[in-house]
Amino acid sequence: MLEQKFSLPVRVYYQDTDAGGVVYHATHLHFLERARYEWLRQLGHGVHELLKTHHAQFMIRSLEIEYLKPAILDDLLHVTVDTVELGRSRISLFQEIVCNKTVLVKATVFAVCVNTESFKPMSIPLPLREKIENPI
Repeated sequence: MLEQKFSLPVRVYYQDTDAGGVVYHATHLHFLERARYEWLRQLGHGVHELLKTHHAQFMIRSLEIEYLKPAILDDLLHVTVDTVELGRSRISLFQEIVCNKTVLVKATVFAVCVNTESFKPMSIPLPLREKIENPI
C-alpha cells in the first residue's frame, strides 16, 4: 500500500438498516463511496473540482467485497481508504468498515479515471496523482 490511510466516521441511522436494525448489504457501498469522496476532498481534489477543472471523474470498474460481521443501528463506523496501486488512468483502493476495532467489511475497489465528455479513460490529473503518491 502507498502509506496512506484515510478514515471517515459514519453513524448508522434507521434509513441504513433493514427491519431487524442491521445495515442492509448494499448500504455498505454507500458508506465506501462516501469515504472515497471525502478522501479526495482531503487531498484537495474534491469531486466537483475534478469535474470542473480537469473534466475528469472516477468510475468503478469492479469491486470485491467481504461482509464479515454485521453493523447495527447507532453503531459508529470508521470507513477507511488505502491506495493499493496507481496506474496511468486506474487506481486500486482497499477499504474497510470498522466498528470498535473490529473489521466488519473489507473491499477492494478498482476505479478508472475517465473524461467527463467521452467517458474514455484518461490520465489521472497530475496534481491529484502527486497528492496520492505524496499525501503529506
